[in-house]
Amino acid sequence: MKQIPLAFAHDTARSFESFVPGANAMALEHLRALPGSSAPVYLWGPSGCGKTHLLQALAQRVQAQGGQVGWFGAADAPPWPIDESRSLIVFDACDGFSPEQQQAAFALFVDATTRGIPVAAAGRVPPVDLPLRDDLRTRLGWGHVLAIQPLSEAESRAALRREADRRGLFLSDDVMDYLLTRFSRDLKHLMDLLDRLDDFALASKRAITVPLLKQMLSQEGGL
Repeated sequence: MKQIPLAFAHDTARSFESFVPGANAMALEHLRALPGSSAPVYLWGPSGCGKTHLLQALAQRVQAQGGQVGWFGAADAPPWPIDESRSLIVFDACDGFSPEQQQAAFALFVDATTRGIPVAAAGRVPPVDLPLRDDLRTRLGWGHVLAIQPLSEAESRAALRREADRRGLFLSDDVMDYLLTRFSRDLKHLMDLLDRLDDFALASKRAITVPLLKQMLSQEGGL
């Protein structure tokens, strides 16, 4: 569990403003309005479609308003203590929760519901298909369930360009084409590649080009 989920420098860009909505404009507007009620919200969609980005953006918004956020993911070992100072509870990648994590999440969910604290969660499948205990699965499906759609190739290109511009990086069309045609187009994977490429170019003191990208991948064993 992380009380403050945005621990790494690259993640600070994960705001509502930096999210490229594509077909998810309605879901984005719904999340922008939270926490307007205590009804839970559950995001589902394939890996890399932006679920964690949206959860982190929501957490940022609550923290900017002075609230405390409890962030619990599949990598966080229980116990997960209850803290009455929290204004939002987040369960990320909850489809991967172990039985012990499910028990801890259920206790947190019940406490949050009792005190009117909103819960936001995400997984790769809709609530009805979650491999979780019945009482937790049904509670995750109580409120608003939002399907998050992956971006098209053009939208993925726009998202990469936007993030590169934010960092002051120049990505030529050749580099963009190489990234989008040879690797998975999900944003999680693409942004991870951009993180590594940014660091590699800085360490090499060279501009970002296809040869530089190939050199980085070769050194990583990716070619």
